[in-house]
Amino acid sequence: MSQLNINTLAAQSGSVIHLSSHVSGSSISTGSFGRVEATSLDIDGTLNFGGAVEATPAEGDIWYDGGKFYFATPVSFAGVWSSGGNLPSPRHALAGAGTQTAGLVMGGEYGPQQYKNNTYEYNGTSWSSGGDLGTARKELAGAGTQTAGLCMGGTDGSDSNVTEEYNGTSWSSGGNLATARKQLAGAGTLLAGLSMGGGQVTEEYDGTSWSSGGNLATARYFLAGAGTLLAGLSMGGTVGGPGTNVTEEYDGTSWSSGGNLATARGYLAGGGTQSAAFCTAGFISYLASNITEEYDGSAWQSGGNLVTARWDTAAAGTQFAGLCMGGYDPDYFDTNDTEEYNSAPVGPLLTVEPV
Repeated sequence: MSQLNINTLAAQSGSVIHLSSHVSGSSISTGSFGRVEATSLDIDGTLNFGGAVEATPAEGDIWYDGGKFYFATPVSFAGVWSSGGNLPSPRHALAGAGTQTAGLVMGGEYGPQQYKNNTYEYNGTSWSSGGDLGTARKELAGAGTQTAGLCMGGTDGSDSNVTEEYNGTSWSSGGNLATARKQLAGAGTLLAGLSMGGGQVTEEYDGTSWSSGGNLATARYFLAGAGTLLAGLSMGGTVGGPGTNVTEEYDGTSWSSGGNLATARGYLAGGGTQSAAFCTAGFISYLASNITEEYDGSAWQSGGNLVTARWDTAAAGTQFAGLCMGGYDPDYFDTNDTEEYNSAPVGPLLTVEPV
């Protein structure tokens, strides 16, 4: 055929073009459209894709976005951790925020009482220095993004109520926590943040000040957090020493019980949303853990193990594209290892997305 004008067909049939038989050709096909359906389609030349996010993929859908083809399948795949770029310096008890390709870490400790104010930014390959925290501390919590970050609490020898806000370049003072505490977790954004644990306390941030939220049902320390202010998640942690498997879900007012972790542990880290979270690492019977679990809003299932077991670490990102950095290694040494999590097979041009 000489030319198939997609614009003409799209005007007649809408954004989806149904072609019931074989279509082939070596000349020009033009137009802008949402989807083409055909029994088979041969291209003798170049097929160009503009790229679009598929918000609600169905089984069998294939789409193109950001340099990759995506294929939707009902099959679930265990995620896989792989090595990323190392942190510029090792540390534990640090906080994380952001995404796999725009990550953020802040604070922490290297050696006894060597509290850190460093901030590092991740671009998906390597870390670079960001603006230093105003107050060096460990066992703090983080939330938000690389360009709109939030950190709160921790300790510099005394429990801290300090909150700081990040603009992608430097930190500035935010509103203090109502209750100074360490060993807490964070979630949400700079303008709608959530802090939980380091006890039973929950506080909510509006970009200026903290206010009281609903208390955790189970007081915990060294727990992990994920989600948003209106759909938060807390998992694991320590209760008087031993690790716990408790998961709680937040609705913006109160916490309710979620599905228990398969493996009870504290000093873990996590990310994602209330209905698609991950948690990884931790401390079990005085041993570092490489365990990863994935949450679907009701129950946890096994994910892929970390390459390097660790505890007192930080995490960021989503269940489908996570990040884990720093912490103590199995020999109780501070590590600068970074690992990246992908929950579906990824190739040079194809990513498989479970639906």
